[in-house]
Amino acid sequence: MDATTRRVVAAAALGVLALAGCGGGEEEDDAAGAAAPAGDAVLATADSELGEIVVDGEGRAVYVFDRDAPGSGSSSCADSCAESWPPVTAEAEAPEVDGVTGDVGTIERDDGTRQVTVGGLPLYTYAGDSDAGDVTGQGVQGVWWVVAPHGAKISEAAPSSADTAY
Repeated sequence: MDATTRRVVAAAALGVLALAGCGGGEEEDDAAGAAAPAGDAVLATADSELGEIVVDGEGRAVYVFDRDAPGSGSSSCADSCAESWPPVTAEAEAPEVDGVTGDVGTIERDDGTRQVTVGGLPLYTYAGDSDAGDVTGQGVQGVWWVVAPHGAKISEAAPSSADTAY
């Protein structure tokens, strides 16, 4: 095989590999079996090791913070706290949801963004959750909790999460 033929074969092989890496547009499950929500939903539900939970539009578990007061219209998590626990945000005052039956709304944060709430409690994701379906923030320092579809916090602690810093 001459050098030109080898280059053509190599280029074709790379093209096939590149196409194989592209998804077919179907929803993919992560290792825990949770799938990213379809459509424009800001919140949806997914199965996790804690049962059915609320997830954001990317399939990441959402949490409530015990230091937030329900219905207060404000968040107690800002600055470095919000770096570890990013707020779930939405453009619309009434965000689109799929499967969440709790009372969903929004509050305005100090920076002007609109944070999504369930039952009047602001919602957050956890920077320590690396994949959709992870719930490693569950029970952190006894104040962070995954949310059930009806809006209540799930207070069952996940193994080894209680000592993680925030």
